[in-house]
Amino acid sequence: MLRIGYVRPTDPVSGSDPAAEAALKALGCDVVRIEEPAGPGGDSFQVLFSILGFIGQDDQLVVGRLEHLGGSGRAMLRVLERLEQRGATLQVVDPGLSSRGAAGRALRAALQAVAAVEPGGAGYRRPAATQDIRALQSAGIGPVEIARRLGVSRMTVWRKLKAMEACGATAS
Repeated sequence: MLRIGYVRPTDPVSGSDPAAEAALKALGCDVVRIEEPAGPGGDSFQVLFSILGFIGQDDQLVVGRLEHLGGSGRAMLRVLERLEQRGATLQVVDPGLSSRGAAGRALRAALQAVAAVEPGGAGYRRPAATQDIRALQSAGIGPVEIARRLGVSRMTVWRKLKAMEACGATAS
């Protein structure tokens, strides 16, 4: 079992959080990955998406706080679902949550409840930010997977990619 620590830095400009990194290493994480700063106005999860792409059966993702997985209940739920698909588990240090067993079912139910009362409600798909699509594409992720990760239709991704391509062609 590989324990992978994931840190979202408290200082998004410097992109470092030595205390959080040391804490995860002290908890026995084999690898600790730190999210890169997103830049002005951005909110990057490229490192998290990378981890979700290679985490394997019986591995464990360890995070300091639940909100490090995303800015909404839906985003956190998608991460949990991705881990489950890969046969991996989640451990949240503060407040001591795990996705294993009965506690995992309770965590899933809580995230589903939060997602249900978030603006937009069930079936709502927020417009995918162009910078999110661009970041995922530059990380080598295909349009179908981008759509799944962002919770939008494939057509939305294709349209935005085409628009970005058109803008790039005129800017050259």
